[in-house]
Amino acid sequence: MNIFQSDIDDLRYAKYLIENQTFADRIMKVIGVPFEIAFNKLPVSYHAKIHKITHKALKLGLDAAVSTIEEDITGDSSDSFHKWCIAATGFAGGALGFFSLTVELPLSTVIMLRSIADIARSEGENLSNIETRLSCLEVFAFGSKSNAKDEVDTSYYAVRAALAKIISEASEFIIERGVTQKGVPIILRLISQIASRFDILVSQKAVAMTTPVVGAITGATINTIFMNHFQNMARGHFIIRRLERHYGKDEIQLAYESI
Repeated sequence: MNIFQSDIDDLRYAKYLIENQTFADRIMKVIGVPFEIAFNKLPVSYHAKIHKITHKALKLGLDAAVSTIEEDITGDSSDSFHKWCIAATGFAGGALGFFSLTVELPLSTVIMLRSIADIARSEGENLSNIETRLSCLEVFAFGSKSNAKDEVDTSYYAVRAALAKIISEASEFIIERGVTQKGVPIILRLISQIASRFDILVSQKAVAMTTPVVGAITGATINTIFMNHFQNMARGHFIIRRLERHYGKDEIQLAYESI
């Protein structure tokens, strides 16, 4: 099937949003030091705490995705409004540094999820569909760049392939049971797989929040950059899903990889 040039342009834009610049690159411009140096100074004990906080945030995000996302809003997505909301949480968190993550990250994650869902809706997604809602949560797994030594492929389609089966199984479970239940293996596995990638970005955010230059104002800036990162991931992801609905996934993947 031939892809219209306008859709190729959309696909090129989606790939640019997903692959152009990492969250770490953007943050480095704010804190003004090589990010690897700052990242290596994060105490080992903090990584375990971040892992725990990230899981809590994603559990809240999953609950929000299943039960509280509005379905009947129309029009363009409200990207700026959601950035203002998350900047406010960063303003408070910037003054407290790392320890604000326990409260601030779960709240920020829910705000970001609502923005992601808003973008999905604006790209033609049906938010009454549980699989679509879990695809909103899936966005938190995109855009993390692990170290060169890491053998895990973090490219866009590789991450989608890694999560496809578990998202399908979790969707079936939620539809059958009607609610997400604590301790259910399939739900825990879904959260764990997304968290393994989201952890990287949260750790980078924690590094930025603990540098001496960061205060309340810069904390708001960092949170805005964090939101902008996931809005870019969401916009790219749901543009691609829109094109896949029209042309088929294989056709669009081939085109994406050839750009």
